[in-house]
Amino acid sequence: MAVYLDNAATTPIAPEVVDAMIPILKDSFGNPSSTHSFGRKSKALIETSRRSIAKHMNCQPAEIIFTSGGTEADNMAINSSVHKMGVTHIITSSIEHHAVGHTAINIHKTEGVKLSLVKVDSKGNVDLNDLERLLQEDGKALVSLMHANNEIATLLPIKQVSILCRRYGALFHSDTVQSMAHYTFDLEDLDIDYITCAAHKFHGPKGSGFLYVNKKVAMDSLIHGGAQERGLRGGTENVPGIVGLAKAMNLAYEDLDAHQKHVQGLKTYMINELTEFFDQVDFYGEIDPDKSLYTVLNVCFPKTSKASMLLFTLDLKGIAVSGGSACSSGASVGSHVLTGIGADMTRPNARFSFSRYTTKEEIDFALEQVKTVFEKTLV
Repeated sequence: MAVYLDNAATTPIAPEVVDAMIPILKDSFGNPSSTHSFGRKSKALIETSRRSIAKHMNCQPAEIIFTSGGTEADNMAINSSVHKMGVTHIITSSIEHHAVGHTAINIHKTEGVKLSLVKVDSKGNVDLNDLERLLQEDGKALVSLMHANNEIATLLPIKQVSILCRRYGALFHSDTVQSMAHYTFDLEDLDIDYITCAAHKFHGPKGSGFLYVNKKVAMDSLIHGGAQERGLRGGTENVPGIVGLAKAMNLAYEDLDAHQKHVQGLKTYMINELTEFFDQVDFYGEIDPDKSLYTVLNVCFPKTSKASMLLFTLDLKGIAVSGGSACSSGASVGSHVLTGIGADMTRPNARFSFSRYTTKEEIDFALEQVKTVFEKTLV
């Protein structure tokens, strides 16, 4: 049996999404920038998808800019805030995705923009008092804090942060890649400037995403060389990917309550089973359902003589999990997120992440294999 529990890295594409994309790949090959009928057909597919996404987000279609995914969208937001909105102070945290963290560091080094890291606690919660202190410093600020941490699942109180930002005249960007289509976003109610999306995190295709930009915010192009996306994102549009993105979002929001209930049930079950089996087991980040992304569980296991082989051993037993962000796999250093929350790096950890296709039978099999590994390797 092979069990895939690395959905935070990517999800399997939904069959309905494949069915929606195949006719586009076969028949709607026209360049959307062409004025003939073939091009107009492709352009219409893009705009229909844009309107569908905007309806789910309760925003204007013109506020959705299609990108290649979350990393490009994060880069676009942060760079534009500096180049077009006069940001001189970026406030972020030590546990952001590298698409945010590395971009902020690069701008700090190359353009002299001030960079501050807000304090986080041992569960990955942002210290809102410290954030308010930083917001009171001189300069036009951009706050960039992710909605749901991709490694430890802790949720940001996004509306509270939005209110704080507005109180001090700061722009607010949130990387919502892990939470998009797993929660609803009412952008008439949530006063935010930029949010990001990657379709492959909710059973859509890889290489397709978007950046939401509040209509009040001026934008600068990150990719030059074409007038696509109203001159804000050069390059011929990925029409099948955009259609697949819209279809995946439609599917997600059709039955979101049932999806949440099912996946949260699996996560709670796994927590209970692990707690009962191990004398010493901890969970990184928040696990309270009101404070934690329901699709991710990061488990801190007891010390073992073969800690470095845990993920490899589980893979041999048919369990696909990760030790953190897939974007950092192969790196010679440990997780910056776990380091940022002061985790005990001598203990092995594994990030289990679930989707609406995950079954209880798969969780039971994974638990059985985990128990087998630790029965043989505990110090």
